[in-house]
Order: sequence, then structure tokens, then C-alpha cells
Amino acid sequence: MYDENNVFAKIIRGEIPVTKVYEDSATVAFQDISPAAPKHVLLVPKGKYVSLSDFTAKAGDAVVAGFFRTAAKIAVDLGIEETGYRIIANQGKDASQTVAHFHLHILGGKPLGPLVAGDRKVR
Repeated sequence: MYDENNVFAKIIRGEIPVTKVYEDSATVAFQDISPAAPKHVLLVPKGKYVSLSDFTAKAGDAVVAGFFRTAAKIAVDLGIEETGYRIIANQGKDASQTVAHFHLHILGGKPLGPLVAGDRKVR
């Protein structure tokens, strides 16, 4: 169930100030307040979506495609397209999703290491 008072809903409504890097009618992107990399931006759809599963089930194809195109545009705008970046979407407790509003983390600006602590090289 979607919580109208989650932190991202409040940001979308303008109740919590953030440093925006992008905004359009469907999305807002802003700098993470606790960055895990030199470039760490959160991309949030403005609709009421709890998770990736919820987003892809409820949003139309154009909205989903536009959202991911926006993620790629932001990586270019941040200057991390050529050196590399990571996109993370956490879903559920086991993935440490802390805000029940679907969003992407876009991280880059340094070597990011293995995908998960303890990862081995891909064979």
C-alpha cells in the first residue's frame, strides 16, 4: 500500500527541499543527502508506485520507457556516461528498500567495486 507521507512523496509535493538536477512532469531527480559515490542522484517517478514491480505494472509503456531514458540522460549530464555508472533499484526488505516509493540510485564518479560486498569476478 502506498504511503502518501513517505519522504519522496513530500519531496514531489515540495514539502522537503532537495538539490534538484532534473525535473519534468513525470519525474524528479535530486542529489542524495548521504552519497555513496561522488555522483549519487535519486530518480523518482511522480506517480504513486511502491516498487519496480508496481511501477511496471501500473505505469504505461511510454512512462516506463521515458523514466529509463531520463536515467540515461542524467548519467550523461553528470559526466559519468563514459567512465561508467551503476543504477540500483532496491525492492523489499531483503534488498534494504527504506522508502516505499520506487526510485533509482544513479551512482558514479569513481570505481564502484563489486556489485555486492564479497562478489567475485564474473567468469
